[in-house]
Amino acid sequence: MNRDMLTILALTTLWTLVVAAVGAAILWQFRSRSLRTTMIVAALAPMAAALAAVVQSVRAMFISEHDSWVVLWTLAFAALLGLAMSVLLGHWVSTGSRDVGLRLRHLGTSYEPAAASKTTVPAELAALTDELELTRRKLAASNERERALEASRRELVAFMSHDLRTPLAGLRAVSEGLEDGVIDDVPGALRQMRSTVDRMTGLVDDLFELSRLSTAPPPRRRSAVSLRELAEDVAGESGERARATGVRLVVSTPSDEDRLAVQGDPDELTRAVTNLVDNAIRHTKPEEAVTLAVGREPDGRVRLAVSDGCGGIPADDLGRVFDIGWRGDAQRTPADGGGGLGLAIARGVVESHDGTIAVSNVEGGCAFQIELPANP
Repeated sequence: MNRDMLTILALTTLWTLVVAAVGAAILWQFRSRSLRTTMIVAALAPMAAALAAVVQSVRAMFISEHDSWVVLWTLAFAALLGLAMSVLLGHWVSTGSRDVGLRLRHLGTSYEPAAASKTTVPAELAALTDELELTRRKLAASNERERALEASRRELVAFMSHDLRTPLAGLRAVSEGLEDGVIDDVPGALRQMRSTVDRMTGLVDDLFELSRLSTAPPPRRRSAVSLRELAEDVAGESGERARATGVRLVVSTPSDEDRLAVQGDPDELTRAVTNLVDNAIRHTKPEEAVTLAVGREPDGRVRLAVSDGCGGIPADDLGRVFDIGWRGDAQRTPADGGGGLGLAIARGVVESHDGTIAVSNVEGGCAFQIELPANP
């Protein structure tokens, strides 16, 4: 390599370093400005370094005047192209950034979908926009669940206040009658008071059980439970109640000797099934039947279904049947002072056993179906 080439290389390196230092200083000054400005500076810096090196080479007579003009015109057109491309790219990035900022501000104040962007943005900003939209949907769903839960809590407080106020007023009236000596049948009055206290105790027990299930406590010791035997036991315990209301209670089990065993807490499962059967008996018309059927699905899961003759549930209420305190219309309001917690407790028990519970309308009534994993 001759001496002239070494000189040109040294001058080019020097001017490149000088322009790089100046460009870095300018970028530092504009670090808080728009991305468009910084991208224009970054695009023009290499052109400025090349121009300075060519001008220095011309002055040192390493390049002829004709060749220098060719190189300068070439650099000028390249600089214009670089400027146009940097302006266009800066516009895309700035537009995408404003769209992302708008979505972020919208995300903090509303859960409604933001207007779609009308411009094309880089893939990274488009992916960020998609993530923000997904986050918005999750927040909207969470907000909807929170509102539904808050509405259920308000209904529960209203229902429980009514259910507790009525027996308390009865207890007060009976106690005042006993105190004033205006009640002749004292043993009957005491039995009435005891019945009222038992009903209030049942309400408190339901609230405690629902609270325990809602706080997701550590699982209890579980063992193999035969849903076949459990269904027969519940039917035996609820048979007298069904006969007293004129309802037929029918149990349907498989013809084979399958015990339909699941892994779970027998007391909790018994309470869940009892709640479903009691609810079915309460809302079934006299001379109609409540069917308690158990069986095994093709995938091995164990199924338990309770069908009643309530006449069906309105379609708008099917999604709220298992909500805390839900009672539906007046025809489905518990007549025995129940707090409308039985179905919510049943759902909590089933879900704590990794199962599913659902309700659907069938001919003449509705059917509650439980599916639980089979015992390993």
